[in-house]
Amino acid sequence: MRTMLLVDDEPNIHFSVGQVFADQSVRLLSANTVAEALAHAEESRPEIVLLDIRLGKMSGLDLFSELRRIDPKVLVIFITGHGTADTAIEAMKLGAFDYLVKPLDFDRLREVVNEAFEISRSMRVPAVVEESNGVDPPEQLIGRGAAMQLIFKQIGRVAPQDVNVLILGESGTGKELVARAIYQHSRRDDKPFLAINCGAIAESLLESELFGHERGAFTGADRRRIGKFEQCHGGTLFLDEAGDMPTSTQVKLLRVLQEGTFERVGGNETIQVDVRVIAATNQNLDAMIEQERFRRDLYYRLKGVTLHLPPLRERAEDIAELAHYFLFRMNRQLGTTVQTISTEALELLQQYSWPGNIREMQSTLREALIASAGSMLLPQFLPPELHSVTVDDSEQISLPAVHEDDWSRLGKFVDAGLENREPDFYRRAIEQFDREILTRALSAVGGNQSNAAILLGMSRPTLRSKLRALGMTIERVIAPEKNTR
Repeated sequence: MRTMLLVDDEPNIHFSVGQVFADQSVRLLSANTVAEALAHAEESRPEIVLLDIRLGKMSGLDLFSELRRIDPKVLVIFITGHGTADTAIEAMKLGAFDYLVKPLDFDRLREVVNEAFEISRSMRVPAVVEESNGVDPPEQLIGRGAAMQLIFKQIGRVAPQDVNVLILGESGTGKELVARAIYQHSRRDDKPFLAINCGAIAESLLESELFGHERGAFTGADRRRIGKFEQCHGGTLFLDEAGDMPTSTQVKLLRVLQEGTFERVGGNETIQVDVRVIAATNQNLDAMIEQERFRRDLYYRLKGVTLHLPPLRERAEDIAELAHYFLFRMNRQLGTTVQTISTEALELLQQYSWPGNIREMQSTLREALIASAGSMLLPQFLPPELHSVTVDDSEQISLPAVHEDDWSRLGKFVDAGLENREPDFYRRAIEQFDREILTRALSAVGGNQSNAAILLGMSRPTLRSKLRALGMTIERVIAPEKNTR
């Protein structure tokens, strides 16, 4: 259960806050004095602290420092009267999460506290890369195949290095989980980890979210706001969907990465910060740079190290492990009792191309568990789109003739792309190579997919997913022509 400590000397505040969170599975601890607060902090280690800026004759700032000493990851939300806002802002410069003004707006209180709990979860719940034997496993990076084993090794190498990291991958591949793993294995793991989705915030508000704003900076700015960079001083900031960042914000971000300084929106005070940035995007930044939608200099600042997360269609060897992992977690969440997945259902999961990647897989399994009956997940409980790609073991693929000059044509394709500096060329070149090598491998075994998979050293579901991704239609074999010499 989530734990929050409220430190305030007004009884009505304790009553009201208790009412607000009575139905939200929050364990609320109460303290009227500094001594009580410290005792709770030492014994219960609350994730969140609601702290009155003034506790009788003592400032909450003194208690704030002690709370951070006990637990550097505790998120403190100050409660302040109108006349003490500047003091609260000074505290936020030291690392407080946010502040709220009395009389409390309870909807705003609930919103800030829930956001803080989510951020606390990101900092505290480990994103482990090994299999857990616990009854309630943490979020895991699953994968015994070569692609994910490479990612695990890269995380291990880059995490201790204090460099920025750029994570590239399709939507739903687990970029935030990788970012959290990097943070949790870094030297900054005792400092804050904050995340912001650059694509989910209106362009006019993103700069304020990142860098904060002064009162009166724009319509609706009725108070000073501390941005994510100030809140995250000494820690790690995760910029999700960084490719959606407007160019005006890119300029300011570049300055922070180069100089470690910025000004709040509408302000002229230069603020110095020390923040490690992990950025992620599902967009082709090279193409965006050519189209002048993303700054080249910012791109080079962000990619201190680059990690490429593979899509799920290229990880067919991991699907069985992923499916059983999600099955176990969702049983606990949904109260279902499905113990295993039938061979036929697992085959369907492995054959599907998963355009939505892991996020789609989670949604599919959740839907299937809700519809299921009995202790085994059967094919009939899976959605129709998974059944539409079923093929028999005897099915093969018809292929055009493979000629000796195909390699020469591929070389010319690469030369032309490099000369023309075509956007997204690397991906297209890899697709062209895959098409060539798969065609040759299948031709060598008479179109039999099982034998081709063995020849290429990959699983049959992986081969099938690659064929579908390349638009190579699966059908009954038509004997290919013999190669011409």
